[in-house]
Amino acid sequence: MYLSLLKSLNRLNPRAWDFVQLTRIDKPIGIYLLLWPTLWALWIAGTGSPSLGNVLIFVIGVFLMRAAGCVINDFADRKVDGHVKRTQQRPLASGKVTSREALVLFAVLVTLSFLLVLLTNSTTVWLSFGGLALAACYPFMKRYTYYPQVVLGAAFSWGMPMAFTAETGSLPAAAWLLYIANLLWTVAYDTYYAMVDRDDDLRIGVKSTAVLFGDADRTIIVTLQALALGCLLLAGNRFGLGGLFQLGLLGAAGCFAWQWHSTRQRDRDACFNAFLHNHWAGMAIFGGIVADYALR
Repeated sequence: MYLSLLKSLNRLNPRAWDFVQLTRIDKPIGIYLLLWPTLWALWIAGTGSPSLGNVLIFVIGVFLMRAAGCVINDFADRKVDGHVKRTQQRPLASGKVTSREALVLFAVLVTLSFLLVLLTNSTTVWLSFGGLALAACYPFMKRYTYYPQVVLGAAFSWGMPMAFTAETGSLPAAAWLLYIANLLWTVAYDTYYAMVDRDDDLRIGVKSTAVLFGDADRTIIVTLQALALGCLLLAGNRFGLGGLFQLGLLGAAGCFAWQWHSTRQRDRDACFNAFLHNHWAGMAIFGGIVADYALR
């Protein structure tokens, strides 16, 4: 129904569909991958019962900031995307949306996100500036470093400390274990994503962890995923989470094993499907957290 509603915009106003594609709200995988870890942190900070207000603020904020991140990413890549098979029809690369329009939309989305943050507290407001800086600089990192996925991981994890400060007014040290876990997980799944474009990136000189890791890519990915699960296990112990949470981690481990096996030929479609499959890993972990608090 969600996608049908979006597609109806194309019939009513083709220009509106260009902006839907620019923000990639027609492809919600990025929303899920940003939302799950934010909800992990929010549920743990609220010991299983976060405030409804904060849940709404962070869910809407995730939607807006993911859209803003897509806009600024495509703005940064507007002269590169046309040379990559997967991205050559994106609105900025194809000229359907102008650079000025993209920057105005980015500013609107960030402003709306900031207005949401103002409904929390001063500590969370100050933290939000760090999240904005990471989101804005990430798209340009692939020009200068082989680790843009690390910057993406830092940006995608920034909602976690913000969730703690919004819910509790403080930031316990153990919350950084959650942050590190999500950063490691993000580098892993975004490397699968980068493997899809690796041939094109090598040809045009774009850097990524997929290019850096080379033939060791899958081994490094599964190692990062194992480390992420280890950090989550430690964090769960610090926050008093028990067997159901660990069962959720086991479900995520099963997802990671499937991804490792399915990408053994490094086929483009298989790597992209492995990237998409991380949605289920994030959901499994969230399910474990919710169940552990609910059934104590």
